[in-house]
Amino acid sequence: MTRCAALPVSAGAVTVKTVAPHAEAATLAAVGLTKAYGPVTVLFDVSLDICKGEVHAIIGENGAGKSTLMKLLSGYVQPTAGHLVMAEERIEFNNSTAAEAAGVVLVHQEILLAPDLTVAENLFLGRELPRGLMVDDRAMNQRAAEVLASIGALCTPRDWVGDLPLAQRQLVQIGRALLEPRSVVIFDEPTAVLANDEVTALLDVVRGLRAQGVAVLYISHRLDEVEALADRITVLRDGRKIGTWPAAELSQRQMAELMVGRELDVLYPPKRTPPTAEPLLVIEQLVVDHGGVEASLVVRPGEVLGIGGMVGSGRTELFEGLMGLRPAEVSRIELAGRPLSQRRLRQRSVKEWQAQGLVYLTEDRKGKGLLLDEMLAPNLTLQALKQVHPGLVLDNRRELAEVQQAVEEYDIRVGSVHLSAGQLSGGNQQKLLLAKVMMADPSIVIIDEPTRGIDIGNKSQIYHFIDQLVRLGKGCIVISSELPELVGIADRVLVMRGGRIVTELTGDAITEQNIVYAATSGEAYGAAS
Repeated sequence: MTRCAALPVSAGAVTVKTVAPHAEAATLAAVGLTKAYGPVTVLFDVSLDICKGEVHAIIGENGAGKSTLMKLLSGYVQPTAGHLVMAEERIEFNNSTAAEAAGVVLVHQEILLAPDLTVAENLFLGRELPRGLMVDDRAMNQRAAEVLASIGALCTPRDWVGDLPLAQRQLVQIGRALLEPRSVVIFDEPTAVLANDEVTALLDVVRGLRAQGVAVLYISHRLDEVEALADRITVLRDGRKIGTWPAAELSQRQMAELMVGRELDVLYPPKRTPPTAEPLLVIEQLVVDHGGVEASLVVRPGEVLGIGGMVGSGRTELFEGLMGLRPAEVSRIELAGRPLSQRRLRQRSVKEWQAQGLVYLTEDRKGKGLLLDEMLAPNLTLQALKQVHPGLVLDNRRELAEVQQAVEEYDIRVGSVHLSAGQLSGGNQQKLLLAKVMMADPSIVIIDEPTRGIDIGNKSQIYHFIDQLVRLGKGCIVISSELPELVGIADRVLVMRGGRIVTELTGDAITEQNIVYAATSGEAYGAAS
């Protein structure tokens, strides 16, 4: 009989005590799961169990095998070796439908919804409620409203999914998984695109599932969430299980060190001297979405300008308007001391800005940033084709050399440069996207959510990449929902609320508390007594 137990393990500086096994059998157990794709093995002999009424967290760096393990447990892929046990019997899930029929559901990290259907239609897609020979839209809308309310979603059953922000689409996907009673719910990075208040609501949902006796497997790069939720923690590294610990025995730092297999270096680079040079970029009265968002700002060489605020505050919309991706008007833009002509202001586009030295990394790397089915080479060079292919014929040798250089320079960890972008882990996809925009050798880089959904090791690398950029005299704008990130890397922080900048923070005033206060109250830092 497979029992739920935390194992006595010593790894590096972390040693934990033996705890007694749970008295009950595991709801779902993996026994020696191995997965290989051709000659490449990505998961090696992993065993673990998930028990009724517990949250079992799985942590590890990008590429550690977490998502592969989740897909094996939920029937999306089949193991090369090993098997599953459920209700004390060996079981096989030939597909995800079989797993869901047995009560096991996976909430994917990627958004797998139909954008041209309503929220309710997505929730019930493939399992519509009948009313005679027709579909019972009223009953589905009513049930959808109940589920959306239970997870803190702000959308309505009749909203079109394609019109929703990324965070709301993620909540709809979670609602679809929880529409029916489940015995095992697997969350794969469920809060990667959520704001702080949405994260709080989702954590309450997970706690509610645990209280109902559901077995929850929870994968997250946010170690504070793991610390707040987990009963037990399993660490994967390079496709292997390092061990399972009772959550109370591990600090966040110990978790991070177990993930990377070494003592963690300083996460953020040393603070820089605040720049005083003349601005690289001056924006006056940028008005986006017909007045929904309006702001003015400057960026100096050698500066990281952080943009904080809640989801919906207008942060992304402001810079999409600047790049010509949304309807926008602007009174004045000055680049490197040169005012742009009114003609150029009217003709703004991503391509036009790139030619001027300004590039933008979207927050949605999978949907808007990369061509997931294409190889690394076209993803890297697409925005700089003339640079790589100056003639009429594609220079494949030069393109391959650029890919190899980017892989080395940005530490993009791949077994082969001939992989597709979709085969990379999230952290390596983000580094590929960064390498892609840097091909244009810009003077100003705008990065929207630079470390969303990536592990702590890759986060640290990206922070140091950003630091290197600004130390070379470039300017960088970082839009982030992660408050420690803004505090750790920004020289100044502009906080937005309701489409407007409500305060500017510098020096010691850049704290999580001050950012939250301004983002939620709309008052400038120092305005309250």
